[in-house]
Amino acid sequence: MAAPVSLCHVACCANRAGGGAVSWGRGGLFAFGSCHDVVLYDPAARRVAATLRGHAGRVNCVRWVRRRDRASETELISGGSDKQLILWDWNGVETWNNQPVKSVPLKGHTEAVCAVDALYQSDEPDLNLLIASAASDSTVRIWSRHGSEAKCIEILQFGNGFVMDVCLSFLPGSNVPVLACGGDDCKISLFTQQNGQFQKTLILPGHEDWIRGVEWAVCGEDLFLASCAQDCLIRIWKVCTKSKQLPETEDDSIRLKENVFTVKDTDTSYAITLESVLAGHENWVYAVHWQPSFSKGGSMQQPMRILSASMDKTVIIWEPDKESGVWLEQVRVGEVGGNTLGFFDCHFSPDGSMIVAHAFHGALHLWKQATINKKEWTPEVVISGHFNSVEDVKWDPEGEFIISVGSDQTTRLFAPWKRKEETQVTWHEIARPQVHGYDMRCLAMVGRFQFVSGADEKVLRVFRAPRNFIENFSNITGISMEKLCSHQSSDLPEGATVPALGLSNKAVFEGDMALQPAEDEESFNTISNQYPEIYFQPMILTEPPSEDHLLQNTLWPEIQKLYGHGYEIFCVACNNSNTVIASACKASKKEHAAIILWSTTSWKKLQSLSFHNLTVTQLAFSPNDRFLLAVSRDRNWSLWRKEDSSESGAVFACCSYTDKNTAVHSRIIWSCDWTPDSKYFITGSRDKKVVIWGQCDLSVNIEGNMLDLVKPCSTVLDAGDSVTAVSISRVLTPDGRYIVAVGLEIGKIVLYTWKQSGQELAAADWTTCVEIGNSQSHALAVKRLCWRHHAGRAGHNDQNSSEWLQLASCGADHCVKVFNVNRFAL
Repeated sequence: MAAPVSLCHVACCANRAGGGAVSWGRGGLFAFGSCHDVVLYDPAARRVAATLRGHAGRVNCVRWVRRRDRASETELISGGSDKQLILWDWNGVETWNNQPVKSVPLKGHTEAVCAVDALYQSDEPDLNLLIASAASDSTVRIWSRHGSEAKCIEILQFGNGFVMDVCLSFLPGSNVPVLACGGDDCKISLFTQQNGQFQKTLILPGHEDWIRGVEWAVCGEDLFLASCAQDCLIRIWKVCTKSKQLPETEDDSIRLKENVFTVKDTDTSYAITLESVLAGHENWVYAVHWQPSFSKGGSMQQPMRILSASMDKTVIIWEPDKESGVWLEQVRVGEVGGNTLGFFDCHFSPDGSMIVAHAFHGALHLWKQATINKKEWTPEVVISGHFNSVEDVKWDPEGEFIISVGSDQTTRLFAPWKRKEETQVTWHEIARPQVHGYDMRCLAMVGRFQFVSGADEKVLRVFRAPRNFIENFSNITGISMEKLCSHQSSDLPEGATVPALGLSNKAVFEGDMALQPAEDEESFNTISNQYPEIYFQPMILTEPPSEDHLLQNTLWPEIQKLYGHGYEIFCVACNNSNTVIASACKASKKEHAAIILWSTTSWKKLQSLSFHNLTVTQLAFSPNDRFLLAVSRDRNWSLWRKEDSSESGAVFACCSYTDKNTAVHSRIIWSCDWTPDSKYFITGSRDKKVVIWGQCDLSVNIEGNMLDLVKPCSTVLDAGDSVTAVSISRVLTPDGRYIVAVGLEIGKIVLYTWKQSGQELAAADWTTCVEIGNSQSHALAVKRLCWRHHAGRAGHNDQNSSEWLQLASCGADHCVKVFNVNRFAL
């Protein structure tokens, strides 16, 4: 039988740390820090290969451990804000199946680790591994690993200064390790290991601002060092043995100054000269990396090609001219438009045919070299996701995509990409309908291609999909336009754009695109032209869009704003017939904690429901639309019944609630949901308790007060930690039990089944089915869980569709995840 739960999709992005949070290994995987995790991504399969969990803080730097024989790496090292390093032994074992990856923590730094590098001292990896790490405690620590034991062997002090990057190598023709450190003193410090200790050998001046990146490359018998800094320049240095230097000449020819040093252990003298200064970036250069060496004719070849990433929003490939040897810019790629701030890091693929760049907002950009025109690089599909806490996630009613909102002020839409020639289905971000100026908090689907979102502002905003999105959605998912547009009107806008200095997405119709103003000096003097709009350009896509396209061309037009709340919006829900929206805002008084109901036809306020004293944390309509459930920070829930008679003008009336005498929960109730038959509802609280309520059959019409009829009808489930999210599947187990997903503050997701056992509460009513493994769950609090409404897997034509369910989750660890759940295995 298939495993009960498997991870179908992970949406995440790289941490907003400085350079060093991304590393591409020779095995084809690139590793990056995402919140507290190290994520291994396979660009060929277009999916996450593994998630390595061990850090208790943000991962700031990741490096594959380089081998002297240039073979594929099997180990990587990471450093984080938790002041520790972790050495991971990655051997290709799928961690989805909870098989642990061996990890060795290295503790000693007293502040956050910001840079790390490691290499083997011989071709036998088990013999000796050398690690250098820099932290904001103004030290660089040298670590050594023999066999399974790793320890700190030396601490290099930098006074009040900070080292931004470190890189290890070996001096030409020797086994003497050399360490380059670039820091805030604008100098590169070189250390060589002599008598078992690293000694400062040389200081290389030249840069005029903080040095952000340093990297060694071995080319033949020479050693090269590339460095980059906030002075917008890149410097290339050459190290070779002194005997190779040209003899002294007595003519007046200009020669570069040599920096000479001698290593006592070998009695060999080395000379360092400045080879070149590369000026092409217009802002801070954060990273510089050499193209990896490759095997040719049985020997290793080091391409003289480097890659640099800058805050000027560009990534440049540099190569020396074949005739003159002068380093020139060969290729420049980057971001266009959007509220972006340039690049932190970049890397070549092992064969140099692809490059990845890590943008300021965490987004990863991937470009591939064209096979014919080698100077043409085109954007490729790559993993993407939120760069801050993800607060809410919802399936569309048809179960074909999910939408999420987060504290990174974006709304993102993920869907399965169905390729005609391949059987594998992978998920990708295919639209960014809202890029906002406030942190996003909640959303609700209003039909298939319409949603309402709430943020840290007092306004609810309603969005509708434009025609260009629906066309591209059809192309990417393989769902026919006839099926998608059966209920769509013909007057849909093509797309949307954000006006200058505005927050609202303005619809763009077909005729509008010909009216974009031409730039001239006179029009630039107006405020709106100094801060121009991001103009929408319709494009027909057959594969998921690149980051540039997501930023610029996938907004949805805003069709309505709903005003009425006094504070930041906290939760929103829509009934199943898509006629009523309920919303609530942050509140510390009863008058502000009122729930507002809105009509989706007139977009007018229908009613204000006042009961709770503090913020309503979640709202849920029953599947039959007869009830509205609210849970609150005041530790109580309230149940509102739809009024059949509209004489009083009321839409819903309170029919049941808990108070200090009847409450079961003793802490904030964070989450609630309904069973698919509308008979019961569930509440989950910070007090670790999960309770199912009903007792009377809520799906039957009951007149009058239900106050004494709604009671706990389950035993109190102790979840073991604060419960932050609950969700009940609309599809039952084959034997008729309800499937309940519970998300905890520690990041765990646990699946239970529940069935009422007669009138008396029975201890056996709850069954624990699956505790989703550590590497599959979230690293921080689960914010929301949401089951797909139908059986089956999105994007698949499952033969046995009733076998599979899908669960979407989002968390404070910046991740959105989709799980495949085999209901026959529960």
